[in-house]
Amino acid sequence: MINISKDNHNLSITQYNLENKQEWDDFVDKSRNGTFLHKINYLHYHINRFNDCSLIIKNSDQIVALLPGNIEKEIFYTHQGLTFGGLITRKETKAEDILTYFNLINEYLLIEKKISKVIYKAIPHIFSSIPAQEDEYALFRLGARIISSGLASTIRMDNRQPYSSSRKNNIKKALKYDFEIKIDYSYDEFWVILNNNLMKFHNTRPVHNISEIKKLKKDFDNNIRLYSVYLNSECIAGVIIYIFDNVAHAQYTAASEYGKKISALDYLYDHLINRIFKEINYFSLGTSVENNGYYLNEGLISQKQGFGGRGVLYQQFEYEVKNTIINKKENLT
Repeated sequence: MINISKDNHNLSITQYNLENKQEWDDFVDKSRNGTFLHKINYLHYHINRFNDCSLIIKNSDQIVALLPGNIEKEIFYTHQGLTFGGLITRKETKAEDILTYFNLINEYLLIEKKISKVIYKAIPHIFSSIPAQEDEYALFRLGARIISSGLASTIRMDNRQPYSSSRKNNIKKALKYDFEIKIDYSYDEFWVILNNNLMKFHNTRPVHNISEIKKLKKDFDNNIRLYSVYLNSECIAGVIIYIFDNVAHAQYTAASEYGKKISALDYLYDHLINRIFKEINYFSLGTSVENNGYYLNEGLISQKQGFGGRGVLYQQFEYEVKNTIINKKENLT
């Protein structure tokens, strides 16, 4: 543990342990930018894959910030097992607090964990209940550089852009079929289609295996939902939606060859956008980049932009732990 006293605050930083589970999850619920991804049952469903080093910052006995993280070699990641996992803070947290927290985190990582570098995944702004990008300002002050930039096509539901003509035509074509949309009907059937698509086109597999996604569904029943399209009792397409307070995010999307031919996914997305999630703030269709953002899949993003999706960034930063934020008016460059 490391402690500092500043401006009548008695701050301490410690590593998460099992005894902290309830207070960790309670803080996530009350925070301005925490999501169900940051709760312990999600964060640790694959704990055997990572050397967890999630951090808790307290002022006296009260939690004021959390930082999901893991260590690999001499690098601290926030967190390799999450899409995003930056500093989670209270609604009343101020900019000067964040700068202090980062200095405290860096001191702890350097002295206690012998860490040399941090890879930081910022939480995209759409997932926060109120603005919460002071951490990115702190990263700037630490000399961080952007090492990855995901571009997610996202619809702001109260200011939607019109569908492209190709999306409209595909939806019109799909209406000729007697589709049935089922909710949480068979993850196994959808997973076969998803696995086949990823192996055929990307030579990879889903991040989650079928057992893991079923466990996460059980733990977060209100946040994870599978919408599947059936025709003649056969699953031909589906989307797994992660449901946050402000955002509905398409985590996995796949269609069979026949499903693609008859535009089953266009039909399904239109149903989700116009009926199921029409009252939510944002509908995210996911990223369309590879190689840390240096390759844009133009065909994929064209489909997503066709539904009115526009860019939201999922960025990763890198900085040296030895760096310190010093607040002086003089030019320090």
